[in-house]
Amino acid sequence: MPSPRSFTDGISIGVLTRLFDRDLVDEVLVETGRREKRSRLLPARVVVYYVLALCLFFGDGYEEVMRKLVNGLRFLGTWRTGWQVPSTSAISQARQRLGEEPLRVLFERVAAPMAQPGTKGAWFHGWRVMAVDGVIVDVPDTADNLEAFGKTGHQDGKSPFPQVRIVGLGECGTHAIVAAAIDSWRVYERELFARVLDDIEPDMVVLADRGFFSYELWCQARQTEAELVWRISDNVDVPVLEWLPDGSYRAELLPKNMKSDLK
Repeated sequence: MPSPRSFTDGISIGVLTRLFDRDLVDEVLVETGRREKRSRLLPARVVVYYVLALCLFFGDGYEEVMRKLVNGLRFLGTWRTGWQVPSTSAISQARQRLGEEPLRVLFERVAAPMAQPGTKGAWFHGWRVMAVDGVIVDVPDTADNLEAFGKTGHQDGKSPFPQVRIVGLGECGTHAIVAAAIDSWRVYERELFARVLDDIEPDMVVLADRGFFSYELWCQARQTEAELVWRISDNVDVPVLEWLPDGSYRAELLPKNMKSDLK
């Protein structure tokens, strides 16, 4: 009888294979030119599931995650017995062969709003509630990552790891990320937000913190026909058009050149 831990691992892998079914993974591998012409111990399809499993079991080492993946697939009856977990070196080489493109395309295929009509916190007067936010994360300290992303500097020197900035568009009711842009920490959140504007739909209301506001970006976002609810800094000068009973007011956003003309 499987242990409670292996049982929950199997359930996790089951959810993974349901969301990313085998046919979809194979289709993406063909599209990105990563489908092998010869049999390998770690075929590309398995490596795709392995990289996804790294996200599920992010606290475990390479070989342990592979062991959980294989045991989970055996639990589901979709993996043969007698297969040995490859070494960390073999796993690393398999990931290098796969590259990043299949995972990017796979994300674009499956990343979509998930809320149903009754999902709590997902709707406001018929609009799907979305939010955009950014985060900086460490990546492995390799020569390629250092060249591509760089390390942040501070008064005590540089950060120990290269860092990337990620801006994601998420569904508030489900926390599903439906679009994301990734680049060096040197690239500001506003620029990354502009890269996900095509994923905003007219039936959405999009929330954003004050760090994202600029007149130009606001105008670009309005072209999606979605509703916008953004915070702005106190030092943003906006003309008040009307005070409302609750103490809020209607104001008008103006480009900088028009503001100077009004003074």
